[in-house]
Amino acid sequence: MFERLLSLGIRFRVTLVALWAVIAIMGAISSINLESRLTTSLEVPKSGSQQAELILNQKFHEKSEGLITIINHFGTLSKADIEALKKKTSAATRIVPNSHLVQQQALAGTLFTVLASNSSLQQTSEYIEPLRSELKSRGLSNALVSGPPAIYSDVRPVLASDLRRGELIAVGFALILLIVALGFTWAVFIPLIFASTVVLFVLGVVNVLSHQLTMVLYIPNIVELIGFGLSVDYSLLAVQRFREEVRKNPGANREDLVVATMRTAGRTILTSGITVALALATLLFFPIPFIQSLGIAVILVPIGASLLALTLLPTLLLILGVRGLGSRRFQGFLSQKDGQSKFFAKLSTLLLTKPKQVFISTLMILATFAAPVLALQVTPSSLTTLPSNLESSKALTYLTSRVGDGIITPVSIIIDLGNENASASAASTEARRQLAKRISRNPEVLSVAQGDFAPYVDSTGRYYRIFVFGKHDVGSVQMQNLVLRLKKAYLPQAQFADGFKFYIGGAPAQGVDLLHKLRSSAPVIFLLSILIIALLLGKAFHSILLPIKAIALDLISISVALGLVVIFFKYGLGSKLFGTYQLPQIEVWALLFLVVILFGISMDYEVFMVSRIRESWVLGGSNEIAVIDGFGRTMRVVTTAAMIFVAAVSGFISGHFAGLQELGVGLAAAILIDATLIRLLLLPSAMILLGRLNWWMPKRKSRHL
Repeated sequence: MFERLLSLGIRFRVTLVALWAVIAIMGAISSINLESRLTTSLEVPKSGSQQAELILNQKFHEKSEGLITIINHFGTLSKADIEALKKKTSAATRIVPNSHLVQQQALAGTLFTVLASNSSLQQTSEYIEPLRSELKSRGLSNALVSGPPAIYSDVRPVLASDLRRGELIAVGFALILLIVALGFTWAVFIPLIFASTVVLFVLGVVNVLSHQLTMVLYIPNIVELIGFGLSVDYSLLAVQRFREEVRKNPGANREDLVVATMRTAGRTILTSGITVALALATLLFFPIPFIQSLGIAVILVPIGASLLALTLLPTLLLILGVRGLGSRRFQGFLSQKDGQSKFFAKLSTLLLTKPKQVFISTLMILATFAAPVLALQVTPSSLTTLPSNLESSKALTYLTSRVGDGIITPVSIIIDLGNENASASAASTEARRQLAKRISRNPEVLSVAQGDFAPYVDSTGRYYRIFVFGKHDVGSVQMQNLVLRLKKAYLPQAQFADGFKFYIGGAPAQGVDLLHKLRSSAPVIFLLSILIIALLLGKAFHSILLPIKAIALDLISISVALGLVVIFFKYGLGSKLFGTYQLPQIEVWALLFLVVILFGISMDYEVFMVSRIRESWVLGGSNEIAVIDGFGRTMRVVTTAAMIFVAAVSGFISGHFAGLQELGVGLAAAILIDATLIRLLLLPSAMILLGRLNWWMPKRKSRHL
């Protein structure tokens, strides 16, 4: 199948180039409005928060993500003036369709108005700017609009701006590094063309899927920057391998050279792509649409890159040919022949003579980097890390300094009394009031909103709804503890009639359910993923121990990454060096995504190096010679690829959102360490120490590719 696909690509190369060009253009055009279909929902299926959300939708005609908060600081006013201010604000809110007022309360010289919408987050966000204009036209120029729809409306253009800046950083640094690596040659454009085509192809597919599936707001940024880095890595491997084939067989025609290149580099890319895709597929097993949408999007990257590597990449090599890939004047870092550098000579001597010392000392250094992982804390999300110039962020800052972040994202308690009109009974009313009184005494509670009529009672009289406004951010430890306290203490002790049920909804409850679901499902999912990847690598390397070693090195790399994220964000090193946020907790989606991506990328470099080491061993060399030979042939390519990948993901660091900053810093720092300490020292020293055990496979006596 591999050979047939390759031969078809060579035969119809012009048609293939034209086809991929059309696909790339279609992907670019179709993804222009992609962000309008993306969401930030943290809904957890089959959870209490989801059940609460369903009741809110069906009985109260609201959505938790549709809550809009209007803040108007008035200082000191008479009661009559406050009532007039309330009427002006209420009148302005009528511009938002399918909405109604939930609460209006004057507190500490500020009027808080909470508006609920039954439309989707995307639909409600379209009326945020008209609402702001309407407030100003009524003389309420000091009013600040926040809440999930306002935040969504404000961050979309910022994310787009961050993406454009990240693209410029990624492409600019990649071009410089490719010139340094390959020299002044047309070959530097092959990785850029290849990576751009992969990214546009994936964005086009994501755009199609977004019409049917939940897709997260961060997906374009993640797909473009990670897809660019991974695709450049793959194409650089093929370009360098082609140049090696040219040096070995200077008189061969270019078709034979391309075939020889793809038989080795192409198979390596295919194995790596499958391995990375399997690692990323881990995200699909988490029963959370938010996480699954990230998984679907990023899985398309290695799949698309592998597909194009077997079709477009050999075609590009053929079109440029030997002359087009040659360097002029400056030959580039990768043009140096294997084993000729003094650095490599010293390093290989050190590895051969003192492998145990190298292994132990490197492991100790890595353990030092990984140690801060013990202080790791996670949060489902955070609203305190928004760009400070946004109106919704200014509202949050105002609340933080005067009242509390929780007024933006209240907890919604739904009480099912079991029968229609049960809410009208005196016993139910008294039980509700006593419950609200006990909750309001909690020091983490700002206020409790409840009442005898709509919007606190549904039209059938069967359901009560109580709003609990906390003092802290939606993802804070304090808010998580408050939700758990409501769930385990306050509500079970409520004095409603026998048979009542309660559900806790809203963004804080969704966050708690999200963390619980991830903690309960992650161990089994990760173990299953590791087992599948181990079996795949065992078949590719024809070895029992090499997959185990590969997974062990990846786990070390992941531990170092998490430790570095804690150092950079919790302890503030990133704030001092790059101006990033300093946060006590790491966003759980970024943490999970970092683990999965890093597992795939680290395995990517593992496959690159060990595949080449195995080629040398198959040709008859001893284990030590094979390790040094394969290591020498891939050291510069892997290091260059890592630098380019780091350049690509550094676009996240310059952005304005904590989760993306955490992802960028974690990936950049970990890949740098993985490509140096782990791949240049730990991997070869481990393989030298293992000796012939590297290649042990039951019932296999012969060496073969």
